[in-house]
Amino acid sequence: MKPDSDRLEAIARAHLKDPRDASHRMHRYDAPPQFAGFLQWFWIPVWSVPPGQEAPQKVLQYPNSLIVIAQDYARFYGVVAGLSTTTLTGDGWAVGVACAPAAGFLISGRPMAEFTDRAVDVSEVLGDAGEELTDRVRTAMAADPADPAAHAAAVDAFGDALQRYLPVDDEGELVNRLVAFVESRGDVTRVAQVSEEFGLGERALQRLVHRRIGLTPKWLIQRRRLQEAAERLRTEGTSLADVAAALGYADQPHFSRDFAAVTGMTPGEFAALHAHP
Repeated sequence: MKPDSDRLEAIARAHLKDPRDASHRMHRYDAPPQFAGFLQWFWIPVWSVPPGQEAPQKVLQYPNSLIVIAQDYARFYGVVAGLSTTTLTGDGWAVGVACAPAAGFLISGRPMAEFTDRAVDVSEVLGDAGEELTDRVRTAMAADPADPAAHAAAVDAFGDALQRYLPVDDEGELVNRLVAFVESRGDVTRVAQVSEEFGLGERALQRLVHRRIGLTPKWLIQRRRLQEAAERLRTEGTSLADVAAALGYADQPHFSRDFAAVTGMTPGEFAALHAHP
């Protein structure tokens, strides 16, 4: 099981972590090769927050459903359209897997729009296998949640629970390619560009993304731009005007409004938070 590859570190750009936050250590792992196109990565935070304090974790979530097992909950999550916030308290851990865009529909058997901005108990989508998965993960993590051997055992438990949903269907392969296209092309700023690339009418494209991800093609583009903005704003000396221009915004105020509407901070406030002392 390979930890902390460059690709996985790039994923962290979506995590709007306060640079002063020392509440947890994040372990990340590639999904096993047999789950290519179905599972993308595992993340395992282990935290210790002093009594009476809280450590909010804010994420601009990728277009992935998630399965997360912790000591006190086990949930299947749809995509959060805005800012996803989890508040850490006390001592704890969680084991999560980010599913590929194709996978949520295959796991749940339902259009992913039903899960947008919400989570359900993992047993609702996995049945008895969800309860077995939860027990195995908690057993693996009980002794030492920072132990790589515990992480490997937890990942194996997820693999055993999810392998029955393979292989990925043709429509799932299509939506995986579509999301990869949007995420890798900074010049894509209009839904019409996605329609043209994949030979789909805009209504057909809308239906596909709504069914398999739960949101819209426009959201996919905006989310990639905001994640890239957060990454650029962490770079010392980057001006707001340069970031807005690089992301294809017509003007800086438009960019600032979009960023603040989702993150709750203006780009200037976010950049100042991450500025070197």
